[in-house]
Amino acid sequence: MRAVPAVTRALAILRLLGRHRTPLGVKAIARELELVPSTALHILRALVAEQLVRVDPGTKQYSLGVGMLALARTVLENSSFANLIQHELDRISKAHGVTAFGTELMGLEHMVVVALSRASIPMRLHVDIGSRFPALISATGRCVAAFGEYSPEELRKRFRALIWQNAPSWEAWWKDVGAARRQGYAVDRGNYIDGVTIVAAPVLGPRQAMAYGIAAAGLASQLNRAAAVALGQDLQAAAATVASQLPA
Repeated sequence: MRAVPAVTRALAILRLLGRHRTPLGVKAIARELELVPSTALHILRALVAEQLVRVDPGTKQYSLGVGMLALARTVLENSSFANLIQHELDRISKAHGVTAFGTELMGLEHMVVVALSRASIPMRLHVDIGSRFPALISATGRCVAAFGEYSPEELRKRFRALIWQNAPSWEAWWKDVGAARRQGYAVDRGNYIDGVTIVAAPVLGPRQAMAYGIAAAGLASQLNRAAAVALGQDLQAAAATVASQLPA
């Protein structure tokens, strides 16, 4: 399929604005995306007209607009996975005292949080609907590697670019990937975030490849080995239940 330059550039601008917490001017946008400023301005004006981008009249700087919220809400409302997983997340969060969330995969690039159930305990893992994380990070990432159709060479390349608080070695991480493949869930004990244990299970598609993920996070002092195993088995059962209900 041939790319449409205008669409590709518009999406690049939206992603760029989404990565920045402060608005950007036309020159900064054009420079970072290697666009001609007049081209960037033309696309920005079209995005402003559709309310996907807003412009500050005083500073002439751009940020994402409220139209993005309407699109995101529609995506979530029409997501079979998000609707199916919410009940399981609420149940798991209450039963185990954890923050539970469902993620949708974007290949080996990112995973996006599409459903969430918070525990009423202090947590250092900041996650919201729409949060994006590298696809191979934490416990969910181990599941992606274990249940995705990716070569060890590609995984090793991506692994080297990950940022952890307590980074595991490739050898240790790869061993964890094998364990996830055997037991059906993965555990991250303080690698991604110090003091936080994250457990995840894959939601498998028809080809037994991972399409979505279901994960839960709690304080390491709360999730000892036995508690993590019980949580992992519960996540695995919930993932199987949701997988059986997803459209083919």
